[in-house]
Amino acid sequence: MKKINCLIVDDEPIAREGIKEYCDQIPSIHVIALCKNAIIANEYLQSNVIDLIFLDINMPLLTGLEWLKTLKNSPLVVITSAYAEHALESFDFEVIDYLLKPISFERFFQAVNKAERLLNKESTDENLFIKTANSIKKINTDDILFIESMQNYVKIITSEETIISHSTLKQMLDSLPNSEFIQTHKSYVIAKKKVNEIIGNQICIKGHKIPISVRLKKEVIAELLN
Repeated sequence: MKKINCLIVDDEPIAREGIKEYCDQIPSIHVIALCKNAIIANEYLQSNVIDLIFLDINMPLLTGLEWLKTLKNSPLVVITSAYAEHALESFDFEVIDYLLKPISFERFFQAVNKAERLLNKESTDENLFIKTANSIKKINTDDILFIESMQNYVKIITSEETIISHSTLKQMLDSLPNSEFIQTHKSYVIAKKKVNEIIGNQICIKGHKIPISVRLKKEVIAELLN
């Protein structure tokens, strides 16, 4: 079993130890360090391979979100906070979960399972639950033609309908089966098996034309010919 290397970052000793106790119950989790602030955590991040960070927000010197702003390629992040009001802002940093203190082990385990799925780059279920403006909608990944980014939202084009969801393209790509979807442009992810034709720098899928960026074209063509 591959170990998930993680950091626990929280200015409260009891909170750090509580998360560490939870981690110790899960064989796949390996705690690299317990850090009382983001400055110390940043040093560990520079010198170790870190897969997952359990991160508090309200800390001295540098808040958790302020630290995330400085990271170019952040590991997966699970926020652990006593305050719900930061939840919406935190998802702008593509955190994978937001745990409110006091955290139950069941809720903690759910976040870890999500991290494991993302790190393995595969989905154990063909269905996705997508949050729309008025509901949570279940869609089958096999129905997806492509996904288009619209800043803080995505447009999911299926064989039957178009769904708008408050998400990012990266979050969607991380949730999809890695072998079946590929990013063709900074604003587009496509279902590889739905491609009908490639014309120049465009991919045709059931009447839709999706751009291929110059930077990604060689990789996209290679993936589609595989």
